[in-house]
Amino acid sequence: MDITTEKGFKKNIIDKFKDEDTWMSLGEGVLKILIILLIANIIIRIGKVAIHNIFKLRNLSPLNKSGRREETLAKLLDNTLTYVVYFIAIMMVLSVLGIDVKALIAGAGVVGLAVGFGAQSLVKDIISGFFIIFEDQFSVGDYIRIEGIEGTVEAIGLRTTIIKSWTGEVHILPNGSISRVTNFSLNNSVAVVDIAISYGEDIENAQRVIEEAIQMMPGHYKGMIGVPSLLGVQTMGPTEVVLRVTAETQPMEHWGIARAMRKDIKVVLEQNGIKVPVPKYVMYSEGEM
Repeated sequence: MDITTEKGFKKNIIDKFKDEDTWMSLGEGVLKILIILLIANIIIRIGKVAIHNIFKLRNLSPLNKSGRREETLAKLLDNTLTYVVYFIAIMMVLSVLGIDVKALIAGAGVVGLAVGFGAQSLVKDIISGFFIIFEDQFSVGDYIRIEGIEGTVEAIGLRTTIIKSWTGEVHILPNGSISRVTNFSLNNSVAVVDIAISYGEDIENAQRVIEEAIQMMPGHYKGMIGVPSLLGVQTMGPTEVVLRVTAETQPMEHWGIARAMRKDIKVVLEQNGIKVPVPKYVMYSEGEM
């Protein structure tokens, strides 16, 4: 480029920036982009409110039987709505900037096909996430165990599942890596309580006292279903006879109810003079051996 051409090029640029039409066009483009983004945010907010209101109405229906699945689908639809609206908004912004969107989409299709062969794990995650939700294997709020990780499901997406342990850790698992799931929330749980009684106590009397105590328990525990069962002698240890009591509870309520049952049964046994075994140690002096 010679000096004359360079000066002409610089002059054209300066003249273009001095032109009012250039600034008007630039301002109009920025305004259009802001309006597009604003409308996209409004649509997403209105859509999310509408989705949650629809599912609230379904939850009030007497025919609704799966609140777990409703909550999961609501969150999934929220994410899907956000992705779709933002994708459309980005395409419109690119169109405002003068980029040929049709050619871009056509090129993206070819590139996507090529990338798809190298992104098999991503495709696997999405397909697995779809079947997890479609088959209702687990839902938001369920307590599950996956590959040694145990906790409450915080969110399910098409690509990842988020699990929060009871100690506070958050685990993010790709759906494609989920091969075996144990769901503790689908059916009722069972609280198991073992009571140790000394050999010197009357086992028949101890069973009678425990039987009377467990008959009164359903009214005290909200999560207990039916009257607990005294199964009888479970084991006989060196210093004690172990009686086992089981109680059906609502899903994941068995731990708290089992702790409360142990306390109440211990109090009842003490009130009736029934002793629990006390560890005994026998010591020998060196001269006696």
